[in-house]
Amino acid sequence: MTYFCIFNILELMDKSSPIGVFDSGIGGLSVLKQFIRLLPSEQYIYLGDTARVPYGNKSNETVNRYAKDCTEFLLKKDVKLIIVACNTVSAVALETIKSIAGNIPVIGMIAPAVNGALRTTVNGKIGVIGTRATINSNTYEKSIKTVNQSDFEVFSQECPLFVPFVEEGLINHPATKLIAEDYLKKLKDYGIDTLILGCTHYPLLNKLIMEILPNVNLIDTGEHAAINAIRLLAENNMLGEEKNNMLSNHKIDFYVTDVPTLFFEIAKKFLGFSVESPTLIKM
Repeated sequence: MTYFCIFNILELMDKSSPIGVFDSGIGGLSVLKQFIRLLPSEQYIYLGDTARVPYGNKSNETVNRYAKDCTEFLLKKDVKLIIVACNTVSAVALETIKSIAGNIPVIGMIAPAVNGALRTTVNGKIGVIGTRATINSNTYEKSIKTVNQSDFEVFSQECPLFVPFVEEGLINHPATKLIAEDYLKKLKDYGIDTLILGCTHYPLLNKLIMEILPNVNLIDTGEHAAINAIRLLAENNMLGEEKNNMLSNHKIDFYVTDVPTLFFEIAKKFLGFSVESPTLIKM
């Protein structure tokens, strides 16, 4: 019944309506990058709550309040789909967002990544890395166990220093490698063959992680969320009209609650191209 409600609303909406993407900061740009790659004909609105980042060390009550603010902002922009490009929010506040969004569909990071991991693993040993809030929520483990109680083992590891290292541009720094080796040692010992990157900053550390875990398949939450979105929009004939797929021709409106010092440098690293000045808003 829920799907019929979503489908009917989507059919009434304009195909050209934008897809709304929000994150606690700018890590969600790695998710936006995957959407641009897989859904190049869509219009996008990106909201980074950079004044209140990080969410990963906040209480559940606070995360839910912040998520409510971001959702209401995107709804005012008449988006046809909301992408929660933050694993912490997806783990803690997804139901809050869905209740506020009403009939506008919402895609978080958890379910698409879990489905991808379950399809990928061969030995049934799946690792998850993320912020403290994401790992402490046990959302990934609960989601995997819901599918099958016996065939899969889940090994979780919080990696709180990864986000500041990425945002400071220390991706190839020796200190980052030392910390990564320490964080990932147990997962390596457990013999996992699949690792869910449970934070949108982590894809920028793909190369380093693969050096430490060379035989492990990495699950990019943004990529799998985009695949999920393709299916949802295609089934409802709501995909944006095809056009020239050059990145420079994409319409992306960027909004932030603060402009970080390294915003433009980091944004280029995440997206692979330069962005114009974002619009500063208050929440």
